[in-house]
Amino acid sequence: MEAYRGTVNTKWFDYGQTEIDYLSSADETLGEAMRRMGKIERVVMPDLFTAIVYAIVGQLISVKAVDTIWERMQARLGEITPSNILRKNEVDIQACGMTMKKAIYIKNIAQTVAHDGFQLEELHELPDEEVIKKLTALSGVGKWTAEMLLMNGMERPDVVSWGDIAIRRGMMKLYGLSTLDKEQFEYYRQKYSPYGSVASIYLWAISFET
Repeated sequence: MEAYRGTVNTKWFDYGQTEIDYLSSADETLGEAMRRMGKIERVVMPDLFTAIVYAIVGQLISVKAVDTIWERMQARLGEITPSNILRKNEVDIQACGMTMKKAIYIKNIAQTVAHDGFQLEELHELPDEEVIKKLTALSGVGKWTAEMLLMNGMERPDVVSWGDIAIRRGMMKLYGLSTLDKEQFEYYRQKYSPYGSVASIYLWAISFET
C-alpha cells in the first residue's frame, strides 16, 4: 500500500460507526467478520485523473504487480497528471511494467482530459450510473474500472462490483459458498445498500485472509 501512496495525494475512505452498525444489523455474518477484524482503512485518491490511471494499471493484475508498476511510474513520471503523462511517449509509459495497450489508453485519456474538454471534476455532480456511462465512453475504461473510480476516487458509498474477482472471492469465503452466481451476488449487494462500499472494503480484506 505504500507504493499506492507515493507522491500522490491520498486519504482514508471516510466511514464510521453509522455504516458499521447498519451493516452489522443488515447482515449478521458480515457483522461478525467486521467485529473480528476491527476497522479496516482503505486508501483513496481524491484526484480523479490519478485514480483513473491507477485503476487502468490495476486491470487484471495482482495487487503486488500494481504496486510495483505504480512505484516505477511515480519515480519516472513524477506526479501523475495529464501534462506529465503527455511529456512521455507510449513506450516510456509501457516501460514502467504495463502492457502497450494500457500505456496507449493512459496516454489517450491524458490527451482527452488535457485538450478535449472532458471535465473529470464534473462527475461529482452525477449519480453513479451516469458516471459509469460517461467514463466507459473512454477507450480502456470498462465498468469495473469506472466502479473503482467511483469508490477509490470519489468515495461513493454504495459500490459493490460484480466485476471484481476479489470481492466475489471474499463473498464466497464469508458465506462458505463453493460458487457464486449473479443472482446470489445481487441478493447480498442489496442487503449491504446503501453502504455497499464499506462492505466491499471488508470483502476485499476477507478475500486475502489466509
